[in-house]
Amino acid sequence: MLSLDPEWLISVGVAAFLAIVFLQSGLDKVFDFSGNLAFIGDMFANAPIRVPVAPLLVCVTVFETAAGLLSGVGALVLVFGGNGTLAYWGAIFAAISLLMVLSGQRLSKAYGDAAVIAPYFLVCCLGIHVLGS
Repeated sequence: MLSLDPEWLISVGVAAFLAIVFLQSGLDKVFDFSGNLAFIGDMFANAPIRVPVAPLLVCVTVFETAAGLLSGVGALVLVFGGNGTLAYWGAIFAAISLLMVLSGQRLSKAYGDAAVIAPYFLVCCLGIHVLGS
């Protein structure tokens, strides 16, 4: 049900934002897995420990795609009068995905890239807070 309630608007906005970000990122990894694997392999070439890049990339891809799908379907459910449960889980999967990516970026010493994650993580936290209420 369409509403101008600020909490509802924030819920739909956050869910839509996370759907866009994580569907694009997850599907990019699905459709260009080898390119992403090469790019991330190069990132970890000088990491202080050996990292199993391919399995970790699969894990991040699954979480990002799930976050995007849950958020997208959750946004639609909210728009059509349902509850925010799917969008809530989308925000949780998105936050977990970002923590995985952040860990990898810090480990590979890509500190500038890691810093960019903070605003996205805050949006996830806002979504978890608003949608979990």
